[in-house]
Amino acid sequence: MRTLALAAGVCTVLFATSPSVALTDAECAAEWKKIDTKGTGFVSETEARRYYAAMRVANKPVADGKLTQAAFVEQCKADLFTPAKTDPNAPLSGANSFTETQATDRAIAAGFTPAGPLKKDDNGVWRGSASDGTKTVNIAVDFKGNVVAK
Repeated sequence: MRTLALAAGVCTVLFATSPSVALTDAECAAEWKKIDTKGTGFVSETEARRYYAAMRVANKPVADGKLTQAAFVEQCKADLFTPAKTDPNAPLSGANSFTETQATDRAIAAGFTPAGPLKKDDNGVWRGSASDGTKTVNIAVDFKGNVVAK
């Protein structure tokens, strides 16, 4: 009985921490079509900056500087390109070990295009301006990697 209860507890933890909704093959293929506009089967960082940034944030190398369709779909189905949920109290103050480049990658992976360099404030939060695709906003990247527009 004790073993059964332990197994049930482990399953609960595993399911509670896994992604709730993985993207389907069709959804990932549709997203790929949007970025591989030339139909070459791979995209450069210039064509897919957000996806390259997400790969760097996750410490997933891009072979030969070309993101292939197979690698994209694999990471897409694993929800690598789905922006992380942001802490409701973000940005959080704290010792931030991110470099400016790492903070910028987090902003890009979250869908922002920084308009200039980010600067770390006295609270350990990287701040700067960026485009959200429609307008310029002020963004903040905290020590946990939360990216928020203010």
